[in-house]
Amino acid sequence: MREADVFARHGVSNIDFPELSYFYRPGAIHLRRRVKELYIMTSSFDLNKPIAIGSDHAGFDYKEQLISFLEGKGLSYKDFGPFSRDSVDYPDYAHPVAEAVESGDCAFGILLCGSANGVAITANKHQQIRAGICWGDEIAQLVRQHNDANVLCIPARFVREEDAEKMVTTFITTPFEGGRHANRVGKIACS
Repeated sequence: MREADVFARHGVSNIDFPELSYFYRPGAIHLRRRVKELYIMTSSFDLNKPIAIGSDHAGFDYKEQLISFLEGKGLSYKDFGPFSRDSVDYPDYAHPVAEAVESGDCAFGILLCGSANGVAITANKHQQIRAGICWGDEIAQLVRQHNDANVLCIPARFVREEDAEKMVTTFITTPFEGGRHANRVGKIACS
């Protein structure tokens, strides 16, 4: 792919940023300007839409950290809460995230709780949601490649913040492989 094609795909041209230098990395193009960095990710998700994010109290700090991470990458998001560390019930936040993804209002979702099981079980009650629990980068890649997951569930009590950021990046940039996996994913929904 030519440089002009890559810039055009993301609505950016080197005319807009004549002083940019750039370098390639699998899944992304980094554009640098002295101190500020503009980060463009290639993704099968529509990143013109916001990313839905929510948690419970156990995932609150990681949710806030991931929001800062998304902002740093220039990605928009919709925060479904909670908005404090007070004890809450995870379904109150997992359902709205799942609904926003299912309706197409958001590109995909990120949910966090202590083990990620509660938010994943709740999100997966929605017919068009494929929520996957990820505790490492390889799992984040596989839930996208093989399961076409559209909600990333992170167990905040069992992963480091840096690992959560890496999983989000992998989740965003990994496409669904389709093929034999599409047949399997097609059998998930209940009739």
